[in-house]
Amino acid sequence: MPVHLTILGSGSSGNCAYVETAETRLLIDAGLSLRQIRQRLASIGRAPEKLTGILITHEHSDHVQSLPALSQKLHIPVYCNRPTLDAIEYQFQTRLPGHLFATGASFEVGDIHVETFSVPHDAQDPVGFLLRTSAGNLGFLTDLGHATRLVLERVRPAHALVLEANHDVQMLQNCPRRPWSLKQRILGRHGHLSNEAAADALEQIISPDLRHLYLGHLSRECNLPELAYRIVHERLQKLGARHVRLELTSQAQPCPTLSL
Repeated sequence: MPVHLTILGSGSSGNCAYVETAETRLLIDAGLSLRQIRQRLASIGRAPEKLTGILITHEHSDHVQSLPALSQKLHIPVYCNRPTLDAIEYQFQTRLPGHLFATGASFEVGDIHVETFSVPHDAQDPVGFLLRTSAGNLGFLTDLGHATRLVLERVRPAHALVLEANHDVQMLQNCPRRPWSLKQRILGRHGHLSNEAAADALEQIISPDLRHLYLGHLSRECNLPELAYRIVHERLQKLGARHVRLELTSQAQPCPTLSL
């Protein structure tokens, strides 16, 4: 049976993806409003009430905005590590029924084998995911200041990968609406990947198995979709990786569903 991936939304204001197999329906992060998640799932004939669980990368609001509503009102299980759960519960001043994992551990959710790994970002204990299914492997690698050797090794088996291309360095440096402290944070080793850094990471991840690459978490103020696409596409061409289909994600609407 195939595995289906729909990026419901990705950007600086909210991130959420939907994965479905024969037995399992997961959200990866819940950074959109419950209304938006419901509407975007409905556009592919799905509903949040049918979810098996929600995997959380870290506690920042653009990844957990609707988590209390999904977990408490709809009783959807949450999977995260203890520092992330503690931070979310403090942030929302509520208790959540979490299924805890240790960063670096693997576990099963239905017929999906979930591998977790640490990423360098300014959160309590942020993680990336590799989801292994009988039809193919999905990698989720966003919100990291630099790509460590561990990160590169863990996502290399992916057949489809969501990779952060957050900003253009010059656009970020010249942005008049962002204080220098924020620019330093984003540019730091626990901030976000630039377009060029994403291309550099891709160069080390690339394999014959990787078929689909989604550029995610694009900044609305400090990046341009066409710029991110051009930089990464040119790197793919340089590598001779014509087998990789490159896609942009959007904050405003879901991507077409990918079936592996």
